[in-house]
Amino acid sequence: MLALIRIIVIFFYFIILNAGLVIAFIMRPMHRDNVHLGAQWYITMGKLIGLKLQLRISDNVDVDKSYLFISNHQNTYDLVTVAAAALPGTVTVGKKSLKWIPVFGLIYWLSGNIMIDRKDKQSARSTLESTADKINERDISVFMFPEGTRSRGRGILPFKTGAFRLAQSTKKSIVPVVCSDTDYIRLGRWNNGTVIIEIMDPVDVDMEQNPKAMAKAFEDLCKSKFKELSNEAKQLA
Repeated sequence: MLALIRIIVIFFYFIILNAGLVIAFIMRPMHRDNVHLGAQWYITMGKLIGLKLQLRISDNVDVDKSYLFISNHQNTYDLVTVAAAALPGTVTVGKKSLKWIPVFGLIYWLSGNIMIDRKDKQSARSTLESTADKINERDISVFMFPEGTRSRGRGILPFKTGAFRLAQSTKKSIVPVVCSDTDYIRLGRWNNGTVIIEIMDPVDVDMEQNPKAMAKAFEDLCKSKFKELSNEAKQLA
């Protein structure tokens, strides 16, 4: 019964929330802080599913600088958990086809996210360069999920190299973002405990390092932090 009530409440809340975002974004289209604003609205849904969020930000992260944020990608709940780590001046990189999704596509486009054509494999290099140019021109941070897909309870999956090639192209420091395990969350449970999201220290990019080696190093770092935060979150519960 609790799960059904939550689904109904979240459905209508989500509609109202997105209607408000459309209005807000039309008033300031492509604003550099639109993604941050949207994220702050979305994480309010955490309370509707019995979640408490703890966001920890390294003192070494300068909000006036731009970075390349990388985060683990678990499931749909990322929208109300990992979203908390979208700091001002941050956008994501997504497929151009997303803009055709009713309502969400409009919000995603108006948010100022960078949209690329991932189907064109032959122009992958030019796409990377174009994306890097947009990031540097707008002096914005980018939020990416190097796993490339949701892990769905499998911990942290192997990191792909795209984010790290982009970091080398833009010469942006990489900031790992790790969210504790959320695979246990159930809508039928009144209290779903605490989820910890940690924005770690920025790491300067080694321009000479092989992207595959870089991806593996950050993967190992995030796996270690994921285990640490998940264990702590269980103790808080």
